[in-house]
Amino acid sequence: MKKALLSLGMLFLAAVLFTVKAQTATPAVVGGAEITFEKETHDYGKIKQHANGECEFVFKNTGTEPLLISNSRGSCGCTVPTWPREPIAPGATGVIKVKYDTKRIGAINKSVTIQSNAVNSPTKIIRIKGQVLAPDNAATPIKPASGPVKH
Repeated sequence: MKKALLSLGMLFLAAVLFTVKAQTATPAVVGGAEITFEKETHDYGKIKQHANGECEFVFKNTGTEPLLISNSRGSCGCTVPTWPREPIAPGATGVIKVKYDTKRIGAINKSVTIQSNAVNSPTKIIRIKGQVLAPDNAATPIKPASGPVKH
């Protein structure tokens, strides 16, 4: 009987200690860099073929530590981002420039994936959209003549 009570007491003590340890083991992350964008999507609207396909995404480090963007990549070769390589201080702003190659006619729906040390969003996706239109002076196909050909 003594052994059973002693075993139960040890199990109870172990359970209490485990619960207390689990509650205090990992404090919440406080501080760090945070990235906040003024806009997350740029809409070109309708633009002409070969028009300027550049746009900018302004962001701010709303955290307490310097923000460092380690990489930024477009979803395809027609979408090329450039980003600041130096750390962005807390409270400071930065710009990610995106250049879209407007030689392709049709809908634009591309993304840029940004990787940083931001605690609120270490991987962030921004988007571009719109439509590239053919130029007004686009050549219209010539309809072949019908009937016999005269020499």
